[in-house]
Amino acid sequence: MAIPISYNFRNVVNRPVATLTTAVGIGLTVAIFIGALALAQGFEIALRSTGSPNNAIAMRKGADSELSSGVMRDASNIMRSNPEVATAPDGHPLFSPEVVVLMNLPRLGQPGFSNVTIRGVDPGGLALRNQVKIVAGRMFAPGAAEVIVSQHIASRFANCRLGDKLRFKQQDFTVVGQFTAGGSSFESEIWGDNAVLMPVFRGDVFQSATFRMKHPQKFETLKKELEADPRLGVQLKRESDYYAEQSETLATVIRFAGVFITLIMAVGAVFGAMNTMYAAVGARTREIATLLVLGFSPFAIMISFMIESVLLALCGGVLGCFLSLFINGIRTGTTNFQTFSEATFAFTVTPEILGIGLIFSAGMGLVGGLLPAIRASRQPLARALRAM
Repeated sequence: MAIPISYNFRNVVNRPVATLTTAVGIGLTVAIFIGALALAQGFEIALRSTGSPNNAIAMRKGADSELSSGVMRDASNIMRSNPEVATAPDGHPLFSPEVVVLMNLPRLGQPGFSNVTIRGVDPGGLALRNQVKIVAGRMFAPGAAEVIVSQHIASRFANCRLGDKLRFKQQDFTVVGQFTAGGSSFESEIWGDNAVLMPVFRGDVFQSATFRMKHPQKFETLKKELEADPRLGVQLKRESDYYAEQSETLATVIRFAGVFITLIMAVGAVFGAMNTMYAAVGARTREIATLLVLGFSPFAIMISFMIESVLLALCGGVLGCFLSLFINGIRTGTTNFQTFSEATFAFTVTPEILGIGLIFSAGMGLVGGLLPAIRASRQPLARALRAM
């Protein structure tokens, strides 16, 4: 016969100080755990929302990122003329050969420098990236030494306001616009005209070529055709797949570091729950004796105390979930280990992450309540009756 769960609810409520103390410890641990997951989730969403499944990106065979790639101008022109490249209403191919480099820029309001991605795009490249919107100033003029800067980069780095000058190598570029990109990784970049940036940085070579496919469902056929062409020497990926791959390494590192730190904190939280439950067992010897006399088995008593420990931990879990909601949407930045450049993104707390946080808190309750529950179930009836 099982002990009614209402008995456990009553005991949790009747010990407000002990319940609150333990819940706070568990809640802070859960909040840190959710924060780490939200950080990794935000980074993944930023990268995964960057690419479109309707776009393809061509890079040098064997390259694992744009920075290690190289696409010759002749190869770019051959791909541009492919009939599977979609065209704009004016007949212009939706094709953007791109220069991608890193520049070390000074941080705004704090010491130090960080790498920022500079991307040279075709002046019509915005048509390929519908999420990119100019929110201040204007688009750079074709052939001019002008750049547009992500609004988030402008808030984090010096000399990125409208009218400021950014010096690349020996040439000054004027900031003429700021843009947003729907939370994608393009919000970590500075854009300019590829024809102007190419001679400044790389010479006569692009790092990649991105284009809109006329028939996205025929991607595999197009991939085989371009990769088999000996004049090109390229590999082809869907743009969405490429950016999803770029997110894997750092997201895994963030999760691992977050879980490691949280597990260290969880040890303390589990001991707190354990002490609370041991105190409860010691203070309720008479109740345990009464339950035994009423016919409840030692196993039922053990399960009851385990349930009570889980309820106590879930109170902390709910508190941790509540605290974590305050970080949702907060933007931050870190170094993307794939590109060694600044990546800006937002903490993203999802219902799934909150659910994982609650499960984690329940797990701490199970571990912390196991030994006290076993102790409660093993109390001899005779000694328990003498305490009455």
